[in-house]
Amino acid sequence: MPDQIRVVHPAFPYDHVRLEDGTKVPTPESWALLPPGDAMMTRRVKSAGPHWLVQEKVGKRMMSRGIWAPAVIIEAVKADVEAEKNSPEYARKQAAAAERRDKAHRQYVEDFAASVREFLGFHPRYEKEAQRLAQAVADHATPVGSGTVARTQRISIEERAAAAVIAWMRHQTTAYDNMRIQRVKGKRREVRRELAQRSKELLQRYRRGEEQAENCPLAAALKKLEAEGV
Repeated sequence: MPDQIRVVHPAFPYDHVRLEDGTKVPTPESWALLPPGDAMMTRRVKSAGPHWLVQEKVGKRMMSRGIWAPAVIIEAVKADVEAEKNSPEYARKQAAAAERRDKAHRQYVEDFAASVREFLGFHPRYEKEAQRLAQAVADHATPVGSGTVARTQRISIEERAAAAVIAWMRHQTTAYDNMRIQRVKGKRREVRRELAQRSKELLQRYRRGEEQAENCPLAAALKKLEAEGV
């Protein structure tokens, strides 16, 4: 069995694993556990030979808990990776990759802000407000790793822009963050739908170029942004 590549699950004690059929077995004596987190190490240990992938289901997601593999292989790969990461060539590659990622991110923020402005479609009299709102939404929604709808690839950028505007307005122009919502299934979703409808109606008034009330929540939010220099 040690010469196989297989998926296993954590078990007690630490040096045991559970197979797919539920059987608990000890790990090979000459093996060690490589923790998750270093993609380069993980790829190279996996390609070096037999190993056991340790996975654990957390909620609906399958999480990696590392790889059991021969200790000598892990140590050899570790030495190679450390030497490579300390080389000038690796540093140059990393810097170039970071520059490419930064350039791609800046372009995405620009494209996203443009999609937001298109979704807003404000009347010309509110062009200044549209630009400020679009930039505020883009700045809030696009940071890498933010987990916002703007970072998903499952829907089009136009749909992302629309959802991001409604989300921003929910937090900035309504009392949502301070609401005490009953812990009843579906209640929070219901409240969010109601607030989204209000936000859409407010946006429509800006699209029609209507005179806004003195207590307009969007005007107040944009004024706050201006005062903060955003």
